[in-house]
Amino acid sequence: MGKTADKTVYKTTGWCGFGSGSNTAAVDVKDGRIARIRPLHLDEKYSEDEINPWTIEVRGHKLTSGLATTLPPLAIGYKKRVYSRNRVPYPLKRVDWDPNGERNPQNRGISGYERISWDEAAQICADEIRRVIDTYGNTAVFVQGDGHGETKVMHGGHGCNTHLMNLLGGFTLQARQPDSWEGWYWGAKHMWGMDPVGQQAYQSNLLWDISENADAVLMVGCDPETTPWGWGGQMASKISYFWSEIGIKQIYICPDLNYGAAIHADKWIPVLPNTDAALWLGIAYTWMVEGTYDREYIETHTDGFDWFEYYVLGHEDGVPKTPEWAESKCGVPAADIKALARYWATHNVSTVHCNGGGYIRSVFAHEPARLEIALLAMQGVGAPGRNMFKMMEWAIYGMQSLNPIPHGEWGTFMWAGFTGHVAGTDLETFIPQTLVPDAIMLPEGEKLTWYGRVVAGLSREDQFTPYEYPAPGASRIHMIWTDTPCWSTCWNGGNRMQDALRDPSIEFYLVEHPWMENDTLFGDIILPISTKYEESDIVTSSQCGENDLVVLEYQAIDTVGEAKSDAEAVLAIAEKLGVADELWEHWVYPPMTAAQNTDSAGTDEEDFVSMQEASTEHVFGEPGFDSLQLRAYTLGGCQEHMPYGEFLEKGYLPIRFMDEEKWKAEPVGMRGFYEDPERFRLSTPTGKIEFYSIGIADCWGDDGERPPVPHWIEESEAHHERLTNERGKTYPFLVVSNHPRWRVHAEHDDITWLREIETCKVVGPDGYKYEPVYINPLDAAEYGIENGDIVRIYNERGGVLGGAVLSERVRRSVISQDHGARVDAIVTGTGGLDRGGANNLICPGATTSKNAPGEVTNGFLAAIEKVDVFQLAEQYPEQFNRDYDPADGLQATARIVKEA
Repeated sequence: MGKTADKTVYKTTGWCGFGSGSNTAAVDVKDGRIARIRPLHLDEKYSEDEINPWTIEVRGHKLTSGLATTLPPLAIGYKKRVYSRNRVPYPLKRVDWDPNGERNPQNRGISGYERISWDEAAQICADEIRRVIDTYGNTAVFVQGDGHGETKVMHGGHGCNTHLMNLLGGFTLQARQPDSWEGWYWGAKHMWGMDPVGQQAYQSNLLWDISENADAVLMVGCDPETTPWGWGGQMASKISYFWSEIGIKQIYICPDLNYGAAIHADKWIPVLPNTDAALWLGIAYTWMVEGTYDREYIETHTDGFDWFEYYVLGHEDGVPKTPEWAESKCGVPAADIKALARYWATHNVSTVHCNGGGYIRSVFAHEPARLEIALLAMQGVGAPGRNMFKMMEWAIYGMQSLNPIPHGEWGTFMWAGFTGHVAGTDLETFIPQTLVPDAIMLPEGEKLTWYGRVVAGLSREDQFTPYEYPAPGASRIHMIWTDTPCWSTCWNGGNRMQDALRDPSIEFYLVEHPWMENDTLFGDIILPISTKYEESDIVTSSQCGENDLVVLEYQAIDTVGEAKSDAEAVLAIAEKLGVADELWEHWVYPPMTAAQNTDSAGTDEEDFVSMQEASTEHVFGEPGFDSLQLRAYTLGGCQEHMPYGEFLEKGYLPIRFMDEEKWKAEPVGMRGFYEDPERFRLSTPTGKIEFYSIGIADCWGDDGERPPVPHWIEESEAHHERLTNERGKTYPFLVVSNHPRWRVHAEHDDITWLREIETCKVVGPDGYKYEPVYINPLDAAEYGIENGDIVRIYNERGGVLGGAVLSERVRRSVISQDHGARVDAIVTGTGGLDRGGANNLICPGATTSKNAPGEVTNGFLAAIEKVDVFQLAEQYPEQFNRDYDPADGLQATARIVKEA
């Protein structure tokens, strides 16, 4: 077959995962390869009136959505990821795993791989699936089909395997956590409801409201110059510059002077990681004793304030939560706490978030989340300029109420053609993602219990329902099938997960993934998966604020190696199981919800005839846009806005932005609740903001970790992660593990262009590129650490290496190392050592709190020491001599020991 022709195609380059994309790029193809990825200029094919870009004009300045996409570096450099030497080249089998003999689970993550054919791989997978089901029952198959990654629709980047397993009779699902929203989900929801995730759900028109009315914004653990890159491009950066232009002060509260703070901060308040709860309590105390909060609002819009006041003033425990007390916990001088409290009380202030970080993904993270809502309520949240604003994930879940920016006249979501798993479904037999290692290593005969189905988007009441593993009548899990093999790199207690993956109870571990990285290295069978550049698809681009598009994603390049798409891989296994026709029919005729059915304007009988004639070759080939894509196109309501033939010709369809008078007529944030709390009731039991959470009190009372009234929690039986705890004497640093600047979680760590950047990696004396570790110069001096030294960050759970960067941009008693670096294990499992700097390996294994099964991946204790890498190389010669190139890191060949 010849190379793909020279052409330009369009691809979304956001890594949101579940059918809703962003950051549309023009991809130029030359001689069958990606020549470049560049911004899309919408005015090349459409007039300004057809796009109707929005403009906000306030205080003599304008902010507009523009006519071109503002791609982040991650998108532009992605062609290097597509051609990474870390791609899985063909199906692989672990050399010491024999499905008919010794399986050697103890060697997962250690032993190498041999090449096998697709036919052999699919047969082994089918045989193992059938064997496990016949031996133990369907619930013995555990499916991991979630996570971040390339946004695909027809090729379902996450959870294609769930459809096959449903055809076979069911499975046990890994239930995806509200990982970017843990504290909001487990805490804030109990104060103000706010489905789907616990952050302020009434976001409409907040960009306009804050720009027009706010005096300042508190950027809480927020980096708008980094975090939104994977989801919404550069619009958050444009907003930050605009706010500076119009005089809105930006106050950053974070342990490190992050990229956003370095550019935009009018004031930096360097708080210790995971101590924001103390800071908030010091502010609340100041307002109470000085009488500078909105008493009338508290009386009419909230419930249970007297309980909160009783605690803050010290009547409950004899400890008033003064700014001086707060200083001893959070490290912010009492004078600064008072100054912030007094400024906030006399100005219009909104809080701003980019999700994640130590603020919301740490021990007891529900407490700072609840306390922030308490402070917002004390200053009349919903009033002009006083709200909680989100810098990313605009219109997530397809909900325009979650979009603070002017939006399109119509919207679409490609569920009709989506072959992946829809979060929140198939939750009959499941395990929360944070509890997977506990479930696998659960002693025989014991039960694992928790509350709630944990999936973000479910109502507050769901958190009160108890569940258990194994579920009644269900088997323990004995097989794992994953298309998201980055658990140990992204979740809590990664070393424990490595132990779990080597547990003898797991008889078969099937991995499908494009790259040889992280948990992929533990697979018994590894299936090579294509990137979206090797596939044809149809995707929406609706989360970046500067454009809303329906994008026809023609195949850009030929398949790399022997890769197949996720859907094709699952179909190959289904073929061996004899159910390929049923699976294909399910995907061609996916069940329609009532909402989808009402959106089917433009669908006619001829369209459905074309779908009946669909074949796998026709749909997944080139161009192949008259079957599943057509269904998605018509059911999404696109047909009435552009004929299908014209859509095929132009390649993308802009969703025209609303005219100004229309978007200005929409609700503004929580203004309705502010003006009439009886009419615009919240989804709490009282319909008000609850300082005393009735649901928590009724279900758990005071469990010591998440009481009905928000508290400062010093420690508990499961967690001792404060500098003021006894463990703080042994491990005297708090680790802040930010969303990475040069990655999206565990993705992109092999992009050569990015690895050339000084802040991306630190070159060690052995030539290896280590993950940077930022440490304050005064702390470094005490440990004899200099710039460029290789250091070990460690605690009793294990250690990771990194390259020291001395900087006053991180406060004292803090180590800052971005999360998501590729695993390069020197010693695997608990107590182990990782060369790559994947610090999730040494996070706590316990969840947010005993009744809140959220992840804890930040703000935990560790120590630091300088290491001699040459001495380590002598001790571990095999691990230090893997096939590695500093340009892009570990190579796939590092683990392939037999090619034929």
